[in-house]
Amino acid sequence: MPSTRVLTLVVASALFMEALVGTVIATSLAAMAADLQVDPLTLKLAFTAYYVALAICIPVSGWLADRYGARTVFAGSIGLFTLASVGCALAPDLASLVSGRFVQGAGAALMLPVGRLVLLRVIPKREMVSAMAWLSIPALFAPIIGPPVGGFITTYHHWRGIFWLNVPVGLLGLAAAVWWVPQVRAEVSRPLDWRGFLLCGAGLSLAIFGFTLFGGAGGRSGRTPLALEMMVAGLLLLALYVRHARRTTHPVLALDLLAIPTFRVAVLGGVLFRLSVGAMPFLLPLMLQLGFGMSAFESGTLTFAAAVGAVTMKLTAGPILRRHGFRTVLCVNALVSSAMMAAIAAFTAATPGAVILAVLLAGGFFRSLQFTALNTLGYADVPEPRFADATGFVAVAQQLALAAGVAVAAVLLDASRVADGRSALATADFARAFVVVALIAASALGLFWRLAPDAGAEVSGHRRPA
Repeated sequence: MPSTRVLTLVVASALFMEALVGTVIATSLAAMAADLQVDPLTLKLAFTAYYVALAICIPVSGWLADRYGARTVFAGSIGLFTLASVGCALAPDLASLVSGRFVQGAGAALMLPVGRLVLLRVIPKREMVSAMAWLSIPALFAPIIGPPVGGFITTYHHWRGIFWLNVPVGLLGLAAAVWWVPQVRAEVSRPLDWRGFLLCGAGLSLAIFGFTLFGGAGGRSGRTPLALEMMVAGLLLLALYVRHARRTTHPVLALDLLAIPTFRVAVLGGVLFRLSVGAMPFLLPLMLQLGFGMSAFESGTLTFAAAVGAVTMKLTAGPILRRHGFRTVLCVNALVSSAMMAAIAAFTAATPGAVILAVLLAGGFFRSLQFTALNTLGYADVPEPRFADATGFVAVAQQLALAAGVAVAAVLLDASRVADGRSALATADFARAFVVVALIAASALGLFWRLAPDAGAEVSGHRRPA
């Protein structure tokens, strides 16, 4: 059995690969739109296809790991993700790119929750905060190198080259997974809830795609009725799933976990916060390039600052949570992080680069602290036999929030330019969008405030003064 740190870094290599593509795509959106001759907001489909695949496949990740072994599923998912990256690199049009992103999402849907499940089953609870912090470090280096490298490739070569970056990382991750990841599985493999899987997967897919169609000229092209029909159908299927889950012994998504207070707050509050953060990779590069006239490389050399702040925070997350506890950290940090998002709305083409770097650096620090606290709190009171259920539930909620963030960003931008009677995006559109997403992030405070002062103390090590 490898050491805790080695195993954590092996799992983190998969996060690195996934995060690398996400940050590189965000930097290259404007160039991709021009090359494919589509509206920039239409490229939200490349994001949405990825999240739809996640929503469909994540609920079965725990069952597959228990049935076939965590190492087998984890290594296979890395291989699938790597092959899909090659497909995206060779995509000749938007439809092919969206299809490649869908396959990437299927690979990530198995890769991320299964990797986290391995850590939860192997690492003691007292080491969990440290493990979660280490887990995020390699994934945070991808956003550091992704924007400038992706921007350089896009500006001086071609945006297709950005997808080849994943291939060597994927091959190394695959070899490390086969060598070091243990073949852990549940002692008893439970049957898969096929009816729940179909209801949940179809419901989430229709709801996400329907909501996404509202962004980017959806109303003017006559797609609004279709979008509404898809959302209604999706919500009906999800309602049927809720009814089904209450009557099934082992539902594909265990809704009863929401009865655990710390888990409920971490998931619901995390959805609001991640929705806002999910909008940023879509909004920020487009604002710098379309609004301020920067090249992909110039914008990439600025947006990486948020990732630098996030890495810096990882070294201090444990002491901060031990000193102040989850409740205080989440409440205060929700306000600070929201203020950092709102500050981006004040940027103009004349704003000095040093000011932009400073705001993004500070914002990345506080957002990363919030993510570490939410990720750790969510599992603080979950019984060990329910870890597989919890990892699947959390992963679905996280990805749905990020998908909603992209869709909300597109809706806000489109609504702003329509209100001003323009067809092209302007700086004012991005400023308004950042203000709204900042308010959404701040609304999570109402949930964090309901936590007990000593919530998650066993994991954080926080003790209230006598």
